Amino acid sequence: MSEVDVAVIGAGPTGLFAAYYAGFRGLSVAVVDALPEAGGQITAMYPEKLILDVAGLPAVKGRDLVANLVAQAAPFHPRYLLGTRAEKLSHAGGRPVLGLADGQQLSCGAVIVTGGLGSFSPRPLPVADSFTGAGVVYFVPEPAALADRDVLIVGGGDSAFDWALALQPLARSVTLVHRRERFRAHAGTVARVQELPVRVIVNAEVTRLHGGSTVTGAEITVRGGGAETLPVDTVVAALGFTADLGPIAEWGLRLDRRHIVVDSAMATNLPRVFAAGDITEYPGKVRLIATGFGEAATAVNNAAVAIDPSAHLFPGHSSDPA
Repeated sequence: MSEVDVAVIGAGPTGLFAAYYAGFRGLSVAVVDALPEAGGQITAMYPEKLILDVAGLPAVKGRDLVANLVAQAAPFHPRYLLGTRAEKLSHAGGRPVLGLADGQQLSCGAVIVTGGLGSFSPRPLPVADSFTGAGVVYFVPEPAALADRDVLIVGGGDSAFDWALALQPLARSVTLVHRRERFRAHAGTVARVQELPVRVIVNAEVTRLHGGSTVTGAEITVRGGGAETLPVDTVVAALGFTADLGPIAEWGLRLDRRHIVVDSAMATNLPRVFAAGDITEYPGKVRLIATGFGEAATAVNNAAVAIDPSAHLFPGHSSDPA
């Protein structure tokens, strides 16, 4: 079992800002997330979209916002435990103890749940179940890694079309396949993609992947038509994500439907367990990134006092001399 002052569950914007604020308060911090990359819903679903309601940034791409938040916390050396889920919560010696899916245990001074909509899991591409090689991905951390590749995107939502916009200038070719004729993506984004040299195939499914250790081709079958095999280096399965509270729902937290009820200190009904961001519920709650940032700061500062009752609630200003 390892010890940490603050464990943040959720590596979305709210969780990343909580990691910064914990470091600013002189607290050690670990950030836990089931996804393999920081950024939460932004990284998983709309990394290339412009976000317009973050204070001080007239417009910022989702991926850039995440990169900036990671850089902001970096001087305090947060420990990132990504690709593993927080499974169990107990208390020992007055401290919360987190049990992770990979077997790790964390004894925490406090826990801050910033899990957004809950644990994200990508909807699987059915044909990939029978393919044991590499080359099937569910989101793209670095678009530049797919330069000069033949990319097949599967899906018809915002994520699929965002990836098409991002990858078309880089990839050798981009093909988008959707099982229906109509798309769930924003009409303006669809129109932009249709103006690019991106082949869009509708009423079709990927019925087979070719290759050995990696993908070399994909068989596309059009409903009521024939099948063709396309040369493919990478398949981006943008079929959406499922989200649920998962094990958090069994921890004894007071819940309002799928949200954690908190008070004005962002404290839950469990000792030394706080929450912030979209996962929380209280009268007048507004679910915005901007709101989550303020809630993260409130949760961390109250957690600091819970850990050390002699500490001040007010942290001082970041512009004050060290």
